[in-house]
Amino acid sequence: MNIHWYKKVKLVLAASLAATCLGGSNLAWAQADWVTFTMDNDSLVGNDNGYTNGIYVTWFDIPTTDDKKNPEPGFLARSMMWSMPDSAARTADIKTIGQTMVTPDDIEEDPPILPPDDLPYAGLLFYADTFAMVNENYADKVTVTVGIVGEYSFAEEAQEFVHEAIDSDEPCCWDSQLDDEIVFQFSRARFWRTWASASDNFDLLTGADLNVGTLQSSIGASAMIRYGRRMKQSYASALLVHQRTSNPVATQEGWYVFAGARAGYLANQIFLDGNTWDDDAEEIDYTEEMVGVTAGIAYAWKDISFTFAINDLNVNEDDDGADEYSEYGTITVAWKLGD
Repeated sequence: MNIHWYKKVKLVLAASLAATCLGGSNLAWAQADWVTFTMDNDSLVGNDNGYTNGIYVTWFDIPTTDDKKNPEPGFLARSMMWSMPDSAARTADIKTIGQTMVTPDDIEEDPPILPPDDLPYAGLLFYADTFAMVNENYADKVTVTVGIVGEYSFAEEAQEFVHEAIDSDEPCCWDSQLDDEIVFQFSRARFWRTWASASDNFDLLTGADLNVGTLQSSIGASAMIRYGRRMKQSYASALLVHQRTSNPVATQEGWYVFAGARAGYLANQIFLDGNTWDDDAEEIDYTEEMVGVTAGIAYAWKDISFTFAINDLNVNEDDDGADEYSEYGTITVAWKLGD
């Protein structure tokens, strides 16, 4: 079955909206030093449900050693600068546009039968404004995210387009997805390069993060161990993992393998709890205390970096629905746009 013409028009409008967001920010194409493309997909771990797909494009304005002026925070990120330390750190201005989608176990069931542990049809289209400050052995970041769930996330059109292109099962019931709702999230995080071996081939990163908003509210602590080459320059990229905009990347022809864990408390998550202001929203039963793991490899050559990772952000076996939301494989490709 072909996608109706009006759905294709909506996809074009979504792309135009994304371009407008970037054009209105202080990170124009000419200012970007790096760009990353990240794809999350549960098929990389053998599933086709739950957190089924995520696509994120991120632009980085990062000063080189010859730059005289650090980038300034973007319009949205400025609202969180009161929480950042007063230091002479190098800074990075980071912008992301992304789309996330989740689906129930059976995407051909009509009408969808959702047991208490099954996720609904839901999509998110968002814009994230991040500002990072990087010191010798620790890095801070703030992020303000705004987006929309529901019909105007265009998740239905995106999934139908992909499934038609690869001749996969057609999802039947996006008309049952979460209602349209504007969502937001304020995030604050710090990562420390807590330990490094004398050869600088091994290191340990530890971090803490706090997120507040209708999209998600959570608090967590994490640790990551890495082994490789030329890792010091890239440790701060681990800041972006938990907000799902990018993966840890290698730079300057370095490489490393990594494994990490995060323990946290999840107060609310719109895909698990349903629409914020809907008293009749169907909620998934889940345990608020969560423990997750990640493992992967990052490799850089010349002006390109590649990362592949497997994530399970909730290893609590009693939470079937939450597990489906948090199990996925992820790929990031980063490339340098200029000197």
